[in-house]
Amino acid sequence: MKQAVITELSTKELYERLETEEMQLHKLKLHHAISPIENPNRIKEYRKTIARLKTEISSRELAEKKSQK
Repeated sequence: MKQAVITELSTKELYERLETEEMQLHKLKLHHAISPIENPNRIKEYRKTIARLKTEISSRELAEKKSQK
């Protein structure tokens, strides 16, 4: 998922997307442990997407706290 797409999502959508991405990563790791998956780079992509989502969420929370002060 590109950063431009992530910034367009609402905060609620970010949390929902984060939850689904983490579940997908967990399932993918489980499948990879049982039998090697075709493209193991997908695990890396999921981790990076999760990091992007968490970064966007935290930056929005910080911006909200700054605006309240």
